[in-house]
Amino acid sequence: MKRKSILGCGVMMSIMTLLLTGCGEVQGKDASEVEPGNQALGVSVHDPSIVKEGDTYYIFGSHMEAAQSKDLMSWKSFASGVNGANPLFDNLFDESMDAFSFVGEYVEGGYAVWAPDVIYNKAMGKWVMYFSTSHDWRTSNICFATADEITGPYHYEDTLVYSGFTSMTADKTNFYEIMGTDAKPSAYLQSAEYNHLNYPNCIDPTVFYDKEGKMWMVYGSWSGGIWLLELDEATGYPIHPETDEAAHVDKYFGKYLIGGLHNSCEGPYIFYDEETSYYYLLVSYGGLTREGGYQIRCYRSEQVDGPYLDASGATFDYVSDHSGLGVKMMGNYMLPSLKTAYMAPGHCSAMIDEDGKMYLVYHQRFDSGTEYHEPRVHQMFRNKEGWLVAAPFATNGESLKDGGYSKKEIEGKWYLLNHGTDIGAEIHSAQAVTLKGGTISNGEGADASYELEEGTCYMNLVQNGVTYSGVILDMTDEAGNAVRCFMGVGNDNQTIWAVMYI
Repeated sequence: MKRKSILGCGVMMSIMTLLLTGCGEVQGKDASEVEPGNQALGVSVHDPSIVKEGDTYYIFGSHMEAAQSKDLMSWKSFASGVNGANPLFDNLFDESMDAFSFVGEYVEGGYAVWAPDVIYNKAMGKWVMYFSTSHDWRTSNICFATADEITGPYHYEDTLVYSGFTSMTADKTNFYEIMGTDAKPSAYLQSAEYNHLNYPNCIDPTVFYDKEGKMWMVYGSWSGGIWLLELDEATGYPIHPETDEAAHVDKYFGKYLIGGLHNSCEGPYIFYDEETSYYYLLVSYGGLTREGGYQIRCYRSEQVDGPYLDASGATFDYVSDHSGLGVKMMGNYMLPSLKTAYMAPGHCSAMIDEDGKMYLVYHQRFDSGTEYHEPRVHQMFRNKEGWLVAAPFATNGESLKDGGYSKKEIEGKWYLLNHGTDIGAEIHSAQAVTLKGGTISNGEGADASYELEEGTCYMNLVQNGVTYSGVILDMTDEAGNAVRCFMGVGNDNQTIWAVMYI
């Protein structure tokens, strides 16, 4: 696999393996001394959505996979397999097969039960699962099911919204029930087929409460983008708004947020952060396979229904090239202590725990020649501007350092990696640099500098006129090494990671 080595704003360089002249004493281990390692999580859950009850974390994923953990590191499966024997549901595969009555089997065979999200509905006093069933990339629907216990069994209740219908098949959905018996499905068609460029593929639902206590469902994928519907907390059903074309509101599908024209954008997740007063919208770009360029992007808004903007102040509407839009939190990468390159991170969820720690949860593939994947949990932090940055390594109980850092503590040899904004199979590799006296040296005359806010965990890195505002964190990498990490975001939507072995 071809690897890309980047310092700052897209400057290509070779990886340096020797101490740079004039760097001074190096702290920590040289890359050649670091033993490779990887964290064995014990389960494989695609599209993991996290929820917590008591002292236990649960992830629910596609293909009716589910697992639980006490520490966010070791997981144990409690449901697996798309069949009637899976204890997650009690009626999904009963004689009526209602959840599949419109979509049937997936085009590639079997039944598609995708991307569930579980939430405790306070008004109903039930655990409610929202999930999708699908036939192909545009013919799908979103269903919901309820349970008394978080682990189930969940009882399929109804199907909420449908996509991929035509004038001939709209009567097999709830289209006329919602829109009225005189409604024209033709408004959602193009050349007699479902207009997938402007209207959503009804998959990937996630449900959340806003700061006012209202309940919402964000959903969508490639095709017509990401959409938002308010939910009636008392019933779990959508509250369909009146159409307002100027505000991009459709009565059936709700409020359009971002995406469209079949640009890659899927797996939306929205959560509200009281500390910053922002709603964060996390999505995945690219194809989900190992070499598909899957990656995690971030937008934010002060209002639940948008507009959702990136660090450059732009939103993602109907454009031909969306690669530069949205803060790229991570993509394909290689760091010195990893056993193999990490590829195609995506379809994430997030949570803020009772202790205030914030976590990013997603599935991860590897540069291993297979499509094997496993769930990952990395802690997230806010930079001074309120943008989210994820730690480079899996969480292991780390916390920000009380009292921050002195200038001396951050001087020495670091491995610096820029995730860029590309959408593709190339792997971004770390570049050896040295931080000393406010400058960043790489032996090739790069114009880079840094500024530490001494006594805090905040630091800025400046490269080619772009300031990457970030956070410093001490943690343990997956090979067991003590590391000092920097994670920063620039207004070019690029994220920089840097690692020092200490």
